[in-house]
Amino acid sequence: MSPSHRSFLLAAILALPTPVGARAAAPGDPAGLGTLLDEGRRWWEETIDEDALPALPELDPSQVEPLLKRLQDRLVAEDVLDLAEVGRVAEALLPWLERETALQPYVPWLRARMDYFRAAERLARELAPPPVARPRPGPSPLLPPPVVPKPSPPGPRIPTARVQPPSVPGTSASASPTRVPTAEQQRKVWSDITVVEPWPDGARSRVPRLKPIFRQEGVPEELVWIAEVESSFDPGARSPAGAAGLYQLMPATARAQGLSTFPFDQRYRPEKNARASARYLAALHRRFQDWPLALAAYNAGETRVANLLARHRARSFGEISRHLPAETQMYVPRIDAVLRRREGRPLSALAPAVPSTRPGR
Repeated sequence: MSPSHRSFLLAAILALPTPVGARAAAPGDPAGLGTLLDEGRRWWEETIDEDALPALPELDPSQVEPLLKRLQDRLVAEDVLDLAEVGRVAEALLPWLERETALQPYVPWLRARMDYFRAAERLARELAPPPVARPRPGPSPLLPPPVVPKPSPPGPRIPTARVQPPSVPGTSASASPTRVPTAEQQRKVWSDITVVEPWPDGARSRVPRLKPIFRQEGVPEELVWIAEVESSFDPGARSPAGAAGLYQLMPATARAQGLSTFPFDQRYRPEKNARASARYLAALHRRFQDWPLALAAYNAGETRVANLLARHRARSFGEISRHLPAETQMYVPRIDAVLRRREGRPLSALAPAVPSTRPGR
């Protein structure tokens, strides 16, 4: 890929409009380029040989890390279908991350999220509006010719009122309502994706060692598979937001669960990361009394979930799902599909959290 092509791709990502619900754009971000990504996608499909992508030259890490943060901004926006627009960009970034030593901890984080982009593409196709049938020109030979009314006699013209549909601030007359995937559509897509996914590298050796930790903390051992969704069982995974380890714990969450992050970051030790994660999941279940809500809080933050439940007078994940970040909307059904595939049990069949059985707790 030539330098000009690389520059175009960088510009396309940086020009992604910050979606509603995402963080504000950083100073200096280009503005007014909302159509650039669509143009870039068309250019990409017509021009780029994707087989050559792994041979891309190395980039300066200072160029790539802002792009990763923009991708994460799309994950925390509310529109699931927006993720369909950036899947190609994420695929193009992976080879660069793999080539640059300093960026390799981002590889498992991004790989674990590639399925979100694939699922969004499928959902976008399913929710695409049906094509509009165009009438055939000319009269049909099977129908009588149209009746042309006779002109009315001259008289005073009576003005008629033109009825306008009620306007919605921020929308145009041609704007269509937001397309929101149903729970059944999500289940079908994630079931189809998960059924072909092999066990991640490291899962076979780590799952037997981590399940007892979850049991000791009073959490169903099946939830050990959250590591597949968070990091593909790579203990060195790191996110652009600062989450780290098998279960992608943020620094404050890790410290609240007894881990040290300085001078040695214990989040990168698999067993300690798993225990802190299980302990946090148990606390979330005690608060929300429901595993889908607990998992949504694990991914999006317990304060956000609690506020949405109160604001919408809701009691279930399904009632607040569309108001959560796009990643969280897919996170819960994705974990349900993983549990069905790996353990043969749906999320709804998991036992509630119980007090820890770990000695000294």
